[in-house]
Amino acid sequence: MQPVGTQTAAPATPAGKIRLVLADVDGTLVTKDKILTPRAIRAVERLRERGILFTITSGRPPKGMKMVIDPLKIDQPIAGFNGGMMVRPDFSVIEARTLTADTARKVIGIIRDHKADPWVYNGNDWIVSRIDAPHVAREQWTVKFPPKVGVIGDELDQVVKITGVSDDLDLMKRLEHDLQQALGDTASAALSQPYYVDVTNRDANKGGVVMTLERLLGIPASQMVTLGDQPNDVLMFRKSGMSIAMGQASPEVQKQATYVSTSCEEEGFANGIEKYVLGDA
Repeated sequence: MQPVGTQTAAPATPAGKIRLVLADVDGTLVTKDKILTPRAIRAVERLRERGILFTITSGRPPKGMKMVIDPLKIDQPIAGFNGGMMVRPDFSVIEARTLTADTARKVIGIIRDHKADPWVYNGNDWIVSRIDAPHVAREQWTVKFPPKVGVIGDELDQVVKITGVSDDLDLMKRLEHDLQQALGDTASAALSQPYYVDVTNRDANKGGVVMTLERLLGIPASQMVTLGDQPNDVLMFRKSGMSIAMGQASPEVQKQATYVSTSCEEEGFANGIEKYVLGDA
């Protein structure tokens, strides 16, 4: 683990001033096999013992995070869909930010033009065109609930997120770029995994999650620590007082963080919390 120190936001927060830790889930809080380790659970318990609040944000639907909410005893607002839906731990909605129907249609068209597969999240419903499409089975195992099979493009009035899916990783980088160029400031598009690009309301991004938590909890962003591993986590790195990238993050993501921990396979979350937040030697 080593300092990087190239973050452009506020200077790193002294440990005594940290009041909230916000963590990405996949590739950060859990391993590649979606395992929440005992050491990660203990790290969150130690935060609570210090009076530091803890919560999570993810591109997952809110109920797809239940497998970490329960063992971690999270009692603060939780941000699903990269901030598209803010919920309480019982999944009651605090607020939601949706895409307009016109924007949703445009996004679906661009994803299809790139020969990627679009998924639509309408509220808590996850809609796919085929149950055997790439990554559907894996995602169902991850979030612990099945998708609905339907016509992609129907019922676009309450869309919280659209995901483009492909195992062609170079294509996914182009898709991310082309979506960003086409959408401008009307919506947010970012890779959440190398094979997923997520499109949400322009205010529904992880940087927006930091600012929403500041408003809801009355905790300044400068007294928050964020942890993540993907390009879409950089937006919350830039807003928080301290940020920690996982060791498997790309060099570009690592450069945006205050510190770099070990990989998610090597207890990167727990190591980052223990060393940089709790101040363990």
